[in-house]
Amino acid sequence: MTNRFTVAILVHNQFGVLNRVTSMFRRRQFNIRSLTVSETESDKYSRITILSEGDEIVKQQLINQLYKLPVVVSVAELDPEETVSRELLLIKVANNAENRADVRAAIDAFEAKILDYNQESMMIQMVGDSRKTDDFINLLLAYNILEICRTGVVALERGSSTIRNVTNF
Repeated sequence: MTNRFTVAILVHNQFGVLNRVTSMFRRRQFNIRSLTVSETESDKYSRITILSEGDEIVKQQLINQLYKLPVVVSVAELDPEETVSRELLLIKVANNAENRADVRAAIDAFEAKILDYNQESMMIQMVGDSRKTDDFINLLLAYNILEICRTGVVALERGSSTIRNVTNF
């Protein structure tokens, strides 16, 4: 069974690290559905959050390969039940009298927000987990989507546990 899973990777904040990590994915033919990179609370480290998919064997292979990279400080598989994850979606939809009420109803139902509004289009912002984002996009497919821009997943474990609690040694 193929499942989506999220992995957080703490890496040394230095030139070429992202290339090393993504090259490992390419060489091993792991699929990246979403990728987010950012600095952490320390300028010594960056955090890479990857949403991927595969069965348990693929997931374990991916984690094992990440641990082999010398730039990796720690790796944590994020349990969806114990994790808060979000994406940002910007979506531009045609604005016309026939679809306006339905699009506005979808915006309200998904707690989205209109950022730009003119006679031809509406730009909408929605924040949510990947499933909510996918559902919102699928709903708006009937209303002439003009453009989509979506961030990768950002995710943190609930409670006081941090990625630094996990080591690869």
